[in-house]
Amino acid sequence: MSNQLLFSIKLFSILGCGLVARMFFAFSTFVILALGQRPPSEGIAAMQAINITVINPWFMIAFLGTAVTCLGLTVFSLTQWQQPESAYLLVGCLLYLIGTLFVTMQFNVPMNDALAIVQPDNPDAVGLWDHYLSKWTFWNHIRTAAALAATAVLTLALRTPQV
Repeated sequence: MSNQLLFSIKLFSILGCGLVARMFFAFSTFVILALGQRPPSEGIAAMQAINITVINPWFMIAFLGTAVTCLGLTVFSLTQWQQPESAYLLVGCLLYLIGTLFVTMQFNVPMNDALAIVQPDNPDAVGLWDHYLSKWTFWNHIRTAAALAATAVLTLALRTPQV
């Protein structure tokens, strides 16, 4: 792999991790808080709309495109272990893949799917919404920290000279 291509993949991964961290950070620090201040039917309806709208090419390029490049960089780091940057690449990529992608698929998406079938005006929805707000936000904090840490560690990999 050429140095320029490798640099470009690392840079895309860093920028992707940073974009995803920023989005998750926004949700953790004000979006979910604002939705929680609305009546449950309004908060549920808004979150249902967000969960539909987020499935768009721009988000998918950032979220899943970063996962693809992190997978590639993970393989590269393992096959080029003698390179000084390899440990940073491996740790940064695993932080993103496990702490962001895996957590999303294992925890946040199932909660989003459960919320999607709720009728916002149903009185039983209040309990689900309260549970959703606390659990979803907890896992979102994990995703935020993992994506931010991945950004930092991958930046170190970019700054580490190759031998």
